[in-house]
Amino acid sequence: MAYRTTERVKARLNASRERTIAAALKTMAEHGYAGCTVAAIAERAGIATGSVYRHFPAKADLFAEVFRVAAQREIDAVSRAAARESTAVSQLAAVVATFAGRALQSPRLAYALLAEPVDPAVDAQRLIFRRAHADLIAGYVARGVEAGELPPQDPELTATAVVGALAEAMVGPLAAGIAGPDTIPGLTRFIHRALGVSP
Repeated sequence: MAYRTTERVKARLNASRERTIAAALKTMAEHGYAGCTVAAIAERAGIATGSVYRHFPAKADLFAEVFRVAAQREIDAVSRAAARESTAVSQLAAVVATFAGRALQSPRLAYALLAEPVDPAVDAQRLIFRRAHADLIAGYVARGVEAGELPPQDPELTATAVVGALAEAMVGPLAAGIAGPDTIPGLTRFIHRALGVSP
């Protein structure tokens, strides 16, 4: 009997933790990182503020996990989009379109993930997010070079530069709310030229 109670308690705690993360993600998507308070997140999750601290000792701990979850969703979305393509060039175009398209759909969340001032623990997750994108892109670049679609180049260096360019190109428009329909085609053309894709 005690075993079942323990499992029930564990399941309840896990559900409470997941609700907290989901509530924090929604709040950040609406108000940015600076607009998130633990009290508002607890209310949205339907739990007491103290319960949030039971799972996450500080706001930075909560948002480090929120950034990790949000970043993994973005990586998964980009990977799925690229997996539907058959050439390295079209895979890279899918990465750009998905990355930028999702950012434009949720600009506050994208700005928080890319550039909003955050605590050091959260910033560490941001760096992991950027590295994961770079690793993904490096694989496509390497395949493109091997297949003769792209000129010889250092895939790691190229991928890091591409991620930096994508993030930097999106930050200003996201912050100002001026990103428009020309953003994705313009970024795709720029990245293709930078990679040496034949017109």
